[in-house]
Amino acid sequence: MILIAYDGSADAQAAIAHAGELMPGQPATVLTVWERLVDVMTRTGAGLGIGEVDFESIDRGSEDQARERAEEGAEHARRAGLKPKAHTQARERSVAATILAQAEDVGASAIVMGTRGLTGLKSLLLGSVSHAVLQHADRAVIVVPSAEVAAERAKHRP
Repeated sequence: MILIAYDGSADAQAAIAHAGELMPGQPATVLTVWERLVDVMTRTGAGLGIGEVDFESIDRGSEDQARERAEEGAEHARRAGLKPKAHTQARERSVAATILAQAEDVGASAIVMGTRGLTGLKSLLLGSVSHAVLQHADRAVIVVPSAEVAAERAKHRP
């Protein structure tokens, strides 16, 4: 079983395609992590004084969108030759911690994910989910850049 972290990005789609090439026919859980509104507000300080909010309704919408995205990822995985099932999970302490916990829960032998392709100062200043997963994983992690990012990096090889 492999766990594929999927957010709909080109990098995540490239990760699925690469997983299909490396591990054809393998069962896979395609995970999309979503965040509860109260957690977003707490983390960012947003929403102070906005009045009455229907948190449950907003969270249902966020979870539904995540489910659609996970199903989209599972369809990509099917086309890549994997045997996927879609799964969503609300964010826990961090997105990386959620991915790692879900890998443990499904008994994944590997985690496959895309990288946003940040370079230079952005890479230094912004925390990276893929970097955090790599730093804390107790199983194999495969991080795959999108075709565009890979091509750009190839131009600048030493």
